[in-house]
Amino acid sequence: MMMTTIHLTKRRFQAALSSAALLLTLAVAGCATPPAPSATELPFDEAVLQATDALMAQTGGMGGFLSKRSVVLDPMIQAGTGQQNVATQTLQRRVADRMSTKHEAVEILPFQKDNLAKATYLLTGTLTRRPVGTASGPLKIQLALTDLRSGTVAAQSSGLARDQGVDYTPLVYDQDSPVLAQDRVVEGYVRTTATPAGQRADAYYLERLAIAPVITEAASLYNAARYQEALAQYNAAAAVPAGDQLRVLSGIYLSSVKLDRPADAEQAFAKIVDYGIRNKQLGVKFLFNPGSTVFWSDAKVSGPYGMWLQQIARLSTQAAVCLDVVGHTSRTGSEPVNDALSLQRANAIRQKLVAESAVLADRTRASGRGFRENIIGSGSDDAVDALDRRVEFKIVGCGA
Repeated sequence: MMMTTIHLTKRRFQAALSSAALLLTLAVAGCATPPAPSATELPFDEAVLQATDALMAQTGGMGGFLSKRSVVLDPMIQAGTGQQNVATQTLQRRVADRMSTKHEAVEILPFQKDNLAKATYLLTGTLTRRPVGTASGPLKIQLALTDLRSGTVAAQSSGLARDQGVDYTPLVYDQDSPVLAQDRVVEGYVRTTATPAGQRADAYYLERLAIAPVITEAASLYNAARYQEALAQYNAAAAVPAGDQLRVLSGIYLSSVKLDRPADAEQAFAKIVDYGIRNKQLGVKFLFNPGSTVFWSDAKVSGPYGMWLQQIARLSTQAAVCLDVVGHTSRTGSEPVNDALSLQRANAIRQKLVAESAVLADRTRASGRGFRENIIGSGSDDAVDALDRRVEFKIVGCGA
């Protein structure tokens, strides 16, 4: 009896030891050390290929990667703005083409809800323009593959590209959006893409991933001028808790404007403002004539501004919050001139808010940041750098 017990214990110990060895082997194979990112700035296309190959070099030993090769691609964005533009579209097309042609084990599936359930990996990517002094420095590319079952980043890579010749023209939705659509979901996407392999992806982003294909489809429909269908998709997204996102609220507003439904558009903009108040920051794209505090002369652009100001004044008054009104300018002209101009524009907005609600006189203050907090930094004074000419409303404590 004693001998039998010892024999069985030894057998179990050997089995456990073998299992541990196997798990260790798989873990080592699946967590290959990522190649060090290149510090050399390459032409854009070369940098994309290098970053893609570096990403895929980490997948060779992933358990199941070769047999479960399906990947869904959440459309790539520009970090800092959350925008999709010509450059991010080019990035995702180049990455997907490289993965599909050079790495035969990969199958890129359309970004659809059903495919989220089928796919093993989620591919994300960002472009980051890095200001250095005068205009802009190297463009940083970041890519990540996240295991959809575990929520862990399986591979991550980055690279540096020269900024010359890169087209940052926003897609139609992002160009038309009244606000900087930088919310917790977008921030989570960016964090996930920068997360080292072996660490957890952003939980807030992953929890809302199921609704992302609906939002992506809605934006595609809007970009194609199919506004009724876009509105239906945005409303479908808004009907679930995970759809409480700036991209959705802005999409409902924009689609309602295009369908000539002013009452619906005003209601939608009020929800945008409410979202900003709840999250303590709202960046609105008020465009001014060059060098002045007069709103952009084209009524197609500035026509809604009066309604925007009414809603911002009304809802901030109701919420009894205090606001820092922060003006920004594009990178054109000298720093002192832009500092003064951004403050003048912030004061102009503040005065309009006070005209709508007198109590805001004691609850608002204006400041100007010139071009020191540029998001784009191109100084092109067109649709590309419209976000640099924004006015931000930051919710602050009334005793601050």
